[in-house]
Amino acid sequence: MEINKSSRHQKIIGNFGEQLICNMLSRTGFEVTIIDHTGIDIIAYNLKTKQRIGITVKSRTRNIGKEETVVNILSYQNSKNDRQKLLNACDAFSCEPWIAVYVETSESADVYLTSLKNYDENYRGREGKATDVWRMRKKNKEEYEKDHKVKHIRIEFHAINWDWE
Repeated sequence: MEINKSSRHQKIIGNFGEQLICNMLSRTGFEVTIIDHTGIDIIAYNLKTKQRIGITVKSRTRNIGKEETVVNILSYQNSKNDRQKLLNACDAFSCEPWIAVYVETSESADVYLTSLKNYDENYRGREGKATDVWRMRKKNKEEYEKDHKVKHIRIEFHAINWDWE
């Protein structure tokens, strides 16, 4: 089924990705809140471990044939420095920087959550590029599944009577 995005789809999918990550963290003992701050979207605190994380969330919808397209997570283009914004926000709120990626297709969705440190050590690639990306090819997904430092949720969509023609 082809996805026909509405004019507000990017805003809607962004909010959905943030809410989904908040839900999953809340279900595992974190106190969470969505914040409107440059660099981070969510702050989460684990009462048991005393871990506080600041999360930047990137949400994307991919149509058929584009499922393996990378997700741009940190840009350095046009004098932007998303990494520094993330680090500054986490410093201001005394939290550890994390990255979350939500990617949906017509059939399923994947949610990934990992620390910036783990991303840098295992997935970033060379420095100096215009954008840091989260790769979505089959081999990359297999790597993420083997890495216990990458939290992963897979959601399957089963639409019943959801055609509008």
